[in-house]
Formats: sequence, C-alpha cells, structure tokens
Amino acid sequence: VISVPRTAEPLEYHRSFLKENCRPDGRELGEFRTTTLNIGSISTADGSALVKIGNTTVMCGIKGELANPPVDAPNKGYIVPNVDLPPLCSSRFRPGPPGEQAQAASQFIADVLCVCVPQLCWVLYCDIMCLDYDGNLLDACLIALLAALKNARLPEVTVNKETEVPEVNLENRRSLNIHKHPVGASFIVFDDSIMIVDPTAEEESLSTATITVVTDEEERLCALHKPGGTSLSGEKLQDCISRATTRHREVHKLIDKVIQSAKTPK
Repeated sequence: VISVPRTAEPLEYHRSFLKENCRPDGRELGEFRTTTLNIGSISTADGSALVKIGNTTVMCGIKGELANPPVDAPNKGYIVPNVDLPPLCSSRFRPGPPGEQAQAASQFIADVLCVCVPQLCWVLYCDIMCLDYDGNLLDACLIALLAALKNARLPEVTVNKETEVPEVNLENRRSLNIHKHPVGASFIVFDDSIMIVDPTAEEESLSTATITVVTDEEERLCALHKPGGTSLSGEKLQDCISRATTRHREVHKLIDKVIQSAKTPK
C-alpha cells in the first residue's frame, strides 16, 4: 500500500512506486501510453492530424504556399513548424508570445523537405497546437507532423515554358513523396539513474534529465535531443536508441494503418 501523500511529497510518492518497478499510472518503466491517431480532421488545411499519447493531445494542420527555393539548395523546399502551447492545454502556460518550451519544440522539429517544381518550391506551414499537455510533447508533435504530411495533398503545379508563369491546377492534387519517416521516443532520468519512457508532465517535473531519440525506418539515428541534466553512460544511451527503433516500428505501423483506413471506401 502506497501511503506517501502525492501532493505534499511528489518525489517520495514516485519513488515508492519505482521501488516496485512500476509507475503511479500503472505502467511499467519501459511502457508507452496508448497512442491514437486521426487524420484529415481540418477540412480547410492541405493536410492534418490529431494525435493522443495518453492525455497529451496535439493537432497539426498544414498549408502549402509556392515560393522561390533557397539559393544554396535550389531543389529543396521548406517546412516551417510552429508549436503553440496555449493556456487551454495546461495551467503551466501563459497567454502571450511563444514561451521557451514552444520555441524549443518548433526548432527541434524544423527540417527541410524536398517538394519542388522547376524554379519554384513549396513552403509548408505546419501549425502544431497542443490541446492537452501531459508530458512527452516532442513525440506527439513529430507523430502529428508526420501523419499530417502523409495526409497532405497539394495542387499540381507546372511552369509555362513560354511565359515562365506558374500554373496551379487545384482540381488535380497529389500526395507528398516522403523519403524519410522520423519518429521520436522520449525518456527521462529519475534520481540520476532510473530510465523511464514516455514521461507524464508530473514525471518530467521530477526528472534529473530528459532525452529524445529520433530514428527512421532503416533504424538509423536521425537526431538526439538532450537539454542538459544528468549525464548518460554509453550503455544507457544505446538502450534508448534500441527502444526508439522499436517504438518507430509501432508508430509507423499505426500511421500506415490509419492512412490505409482513410483510403478505404466506407
């Protein structure tokens, strides 16, 4: 029986569970929360997705806009992510300009996408809003972004050879050709030694370090995000990467299932 008061002594409360190799919500230390996904929820967007990891809920909407490609990369377009953490998702966030966590999340998921036509490229504005915050924001943002990109359909664009003016065919839309499918897996370190996956907001607040590992479908490491905190041994880091590749297979399977379900006639 757990008798430590949660509100008065949250750290000791969690320690009492960790001694039994479990967590207050009943999960094992290496267990992710249930993840659900819906796509096409925003009819006015070119692509959209709604993701839930436990109570953490994130919505992503994508709008495409034609622009000139960057001079140093004429065959590439842009992804412009904007993560919004409004007060409605958690009392920890305040109205006003984006806070440090929102800016860090936007920067983390920013990347370049090759979606081009001659002399032009697509700029994909990806608005990612957290509707309910209960930890593990980065994983949810990445799943929402990837699913929304796979759901997106952009109009066909050609450039008139004589006038060099772009011609947009709104009736003929095409899916994006996505070459890589990055998926994140986040962990926290508790008491400088215990690794916990998919942390809740309360677990994050008590952690001594956080780490997010991003892998692709070929089990290659795409990114590793660790903003300070307790150092990790090579063995623990390798364990995180191994768990991340397993998580990638689960998420990729979920996204493919939802995408195929949306294509199937009702």
